[in-house]
Amino acid sequence: MASTSDIRNGLCIRYNHDIFKVIEFLHVKPGKGPAFVRTKLKSVTTGKVIDNTFSAGHKIDDVRVETHKFQFLYSDGEFYHFMNTEDYTQIRLTENALDAPNLLKEGEVVTVLINTEDNMPLSVDMPASVILEVTHTEPGVKGNTATNATKPATVETGAEVNVPLFINEGDKIKIETDKGTYKERIKE
Repeated sequence: MASTSDIRNGLCIRYNHDIFKVIEFLHVKPGKGPAFVRTKLKSVTTGKVIDNTFSAGHKIDDVRVETHKFQFLYSDGEFYHFMNTEDYTQIRLTENALDAPNLLKEGEVVTVLINTEDNMPLSVDMPASVILEVTHTEPGVKGNTATNATKPATVETGAEVNVPLFINEGDKIKIETDKGTYKERIKE
C-alpha cells in the first residue's frame, strides 16, 4: 500500500476495480482546508482517461510492475505485435494500450510495463521523441517565414503533424510523442 505522497507519473494503481496509470498529477495545498492530489488517470484496459482527486494521506493500492524493452514488429489492423529484445518472445497488444500508435514505426524500441502478479502487459511507453520522414506536404511559400506559420505534413507512419513552412517532402523530423508535435528538423 502506498499513499498520495508516492504518486508520480507512470505509477500504476488499482482503482475502481481496474488498473490505471498516472499520466499527470498535482499536489495542491490550499491556504484553507486540507491538502489534496489532483490526478489524471488512464485505464490500461480501456484507454479511457479520468480525472480524480485524492485527499492527502489517502492510501492507494499500487501495482508492482516491471519494465522491459520491446521492439515494434508490425500491426495487423487489430493488434500491434512486439518482440522482447532480450529473450525474443513476442506479445501482441490492442491499440488502446498504446499512447501514440500513429507515431509507431516498425523497428521502434519501446518500454512495456508488465504486471508482476500475472505477467500481463499493461501499457507501452513510447520514447520521448521519434524521428520520422515526411511523405507528403504542400510546398512552402517563399518569404512567408516572418510569422510562426505552420502547415500540415503526413509522416511515414500516416500520422499528420503541423510543421513549419520550410519543411519539405523527404525531410526527417523529430516529433515529441507525448504531444504529437514537431520539435526539429534532422539534418543528415
